[in-house]
Formats: sequence, C-alpha cells, structure tokens
Amino acid sequence: MTAFMTPEFWLALSQIVMINIVLSGDNAVVIALASRSLPPAQQKKAVLFGSVGAIALRIVLTFFAVYLLSQPYLKLVGAALLLWIGVGLLHGDDGGTDLASHSGLGAAIKTIIAADLVMSLDNVIGVAAAAKGDVVLLVAGLVISIPLIIYGSTLILKLMGRFPAIVTVGAGLLGWVAGDMALTDPAISDWTSARPALHSIAPVAGALLVVATGRWLNRRKAPQIALGASH
Repeated sequence: MTAFMTPEFWLALSQIVMINIVLSGDNAVVIALASRSLPPAQQKKAVLFGSVGAIALRIVLTFFAVYLLSQPYLKLVGAALLLWIGVGLLHGDDGGTDLASHSGLGAAIKTIIAADLVMSLDNVIGVAAAAKGDVVLLVAGLVISIPLIIYGSTLILKLMGRFPAIVTVGAGLLGWVAGDMALTDPAISDWTSARPALHSIAPVAGALLVVATGRWLNRRKAPQIALGASH
C-alpha cells in the first residue's frame, strides 16, 4: 500500500489519465458516427458495449506494449513515436476516420471496437510509457480513464475547441514522457544512469521539442491555407 502514497505514483497516474483524455477525441467521433442512426435506446447500448469492448482490447494491447518496451532499443523507437504523435496532435494530423453509421446494434459495436483499435496506437504507447512497467498503475490509469472516454469525450472535444492550451499541454506531456522513456532503454541505461543530469534535461527537452515543432509546422501551414482560400 505504500506505493499508493508516493508522489511518483500519483504523478504517473495523472500522466496516464491526461494522455487518455487528450488522445481520445477521435474515439469520441467514432462512437458518435457509428451509432448515430440507431434508436436512442440502442445508441446507449452501442456506446457502452462498444467502448467497453474497445477498452478491454486496448488494455491487452497495452500490457503487450509494456513487455515490448522492456526489450533493448524498443523504448528508443517508442520515444520517437511519441514525439511524432505529440507533434501530430499540435499540427492537427492525428487522423480523422471516415465511418458510415449503422442501423444495427451489432454492426455499430463491431465498428466502434475495430476503429478504436486501429486508432489506439498513440494511447497504447503513451500509457505503456507512463506506467513504466507498473501493472497496478497501468490498470488504475486505464480504469479511471474508462468513464472519461465513454461519457466525457464530447465535453473534452468542446473544451479543446475553447481552450487550445489543453492540447498544447497534452502534446508537451507526450514529449516529456518520450524524453524520460528514451533514457531508460536497456541499450543505453547504463550510460544514462551515470549522468543524472540527463534525467532532468531529457523530459524538458522532449516537451519543448514537441511544442516548438508543432507550432513551427502550424506557422508554415497557415500561409498555405490562406493561399488556397484566396483561390
């Protein structure tokens, strides 16, 4: 029980929840699109069963990712992916999904689960990295995130539209986790453990890299959008 009382546990738990919140926007869109043609009573069932099924499969994938991240060099690859995901989140390239609605409950549930799995790579890598192999932390973070994903996604999407800083904080958090994860890769852990300063520098550098790159790409994109609109 002492592990639950440490600041490190609660910091990592908050990171997992934040990662799930920020990266669940597409999942909310999938749920809405797949179930929008169902009768109201079946819509609730599609949202509930589809979300629970998708989250259960995501938990399995996350445990698998935790195992993979214990292998040499894979944390370095995972860190690079997290940096890319964070930049894409700021740049608006986290991917939309073109889905048809379904009039049948079973088809809607299957669509929600399948699409969620396809789009959950960012969640799986981010959560596995933040958990750092702690199974209790991993399960706790995902369980807390379930009601947020099912019931809070629409609200979260609206809040992100009104307060873009939420997206920036989430993207920066992914960069922070990436910098921290890279240092613990078994292939370089002996070298990094002999240089304690890196454990303070790398997470900050990762967060700054993601935010700076995302904003730079957005500045480059703005003139192109304006030019296209003029035509």
